[in-house]
Amino acid sequence: MSQSPLQNRRWVLASRPHGAPVAENFRSEAQPVPTPAAGQILLRTEWLSLDPYMRGRMSDAPSYSPPVEIGAVMVGGTVSRVEQSNHPDFKPGEWVLGYSGWQVYELSDGSGLVKLGENPAHPSWALGVLGMPGFTAYMGLLDIGQPKAGETLVVAAATGPVGATVGQIGKIKGCRVIGVAGGAEKCRYATEILGFDLCLDHYADDFAAQLAKACPNGIDVYYENVGGKVFDAVLPLLNTSARVPVCGLVSGYNATGLPDGPDRLSLLMATILKKRIRMQGFIIGQDYGHRVQEFQAEMGRWVQEGKIHYREQVIDGLENAPQALIGLLEGKNFGKVVIRVAAKKK
Repeated sequence: MSQSPLQNRRWVLASRPHGAPVAENFRSEAQPVPTPAAGQILLRTEWLSLDPYMRGRMSDAPSYSPPVEIGAVMVGGTVSRVEQSNHPDFKPGEWVLGYSGWQVYELSDGSGLVKLGENPAHPSWALGVLGMPGFTAYMGLLDIGQPKAGETLVVAAATGPVGATVGQIGKIKGCRVIGVAGGAEKCRYATEILGFDLCLDHYADDFAAQLAKACPNGIDVYYENVGGKVFDAVLPLLNTSARVPVCGLVSGYNATGLPDGPDRLSLLMATILKKRIRMQGFIIGQDYGHRVQEFQAEMGRWVQEGKIHYREQVIDGLENAPQALIGLLEGKNFGKVVIRVAAKKK
């Protein structure tokens, strides 16, 4: 894609995927950079967030948010700088958190933008530990999971931006934390850097047996963002009155039908009933948007005090966004995936 400053480079949804997304589902375009009218600002995207929910927005199946229309710019959280301003509340050079999507430039009337100041230390963190993923981890665990000191917390996708934060908050609250991740390197990171008590590789043939051995007293809180075989191994280990916050099911996002095997719905429902399990799904913005200031104050303090560690996987260049999202949905990421929209100069 051209990098001419006179062009607005963008990615649009070319077609809806059937199963896993492929490169042909995206189309690159270049248009003239728009000019802000009275009351508008021109934003230049510096950082783009890539997140699993984007797969759902590529589908036209009923969901909690409308799908991306064919030919429309792919959605995504962004950190941008004000390039031009005809708005009294914004001035050129300011950093803002918004939702410009997969494009370099966007016109805005200022609605929904969050000011990040003129020189934030880590602007991209507003898309991760200090943004939506961190907020998701914080509210899901503390409001729904309600962890108590001495309890066993299990979290899947343990080195992703949500899971890593969940586990660290669990340690702050005095839990025994067991992570589940894909591969030995990620598991080492979870224990050596994030401070988890144990991390298990879900690729292991005997993963279910390992989890059972690691949880001799059962599981009190399971933070669900994966589903599939991980939840299958967790279900029989859930204690009476266990809590299961459900923020995602990434293992099934590319599914085109129900999984093979016996119908286990009756087993799930019976377990929920007999053990009086609280299993609750949530959408962070819709359910907890009114509590964002509480999260920002507490998480900001924890990060400043070094109680929360954070890892980014930075990919240079907007042109690489489609392949990066495809890889993320395949579990190839290590940490929070962000696109540095203009490739870093060498």
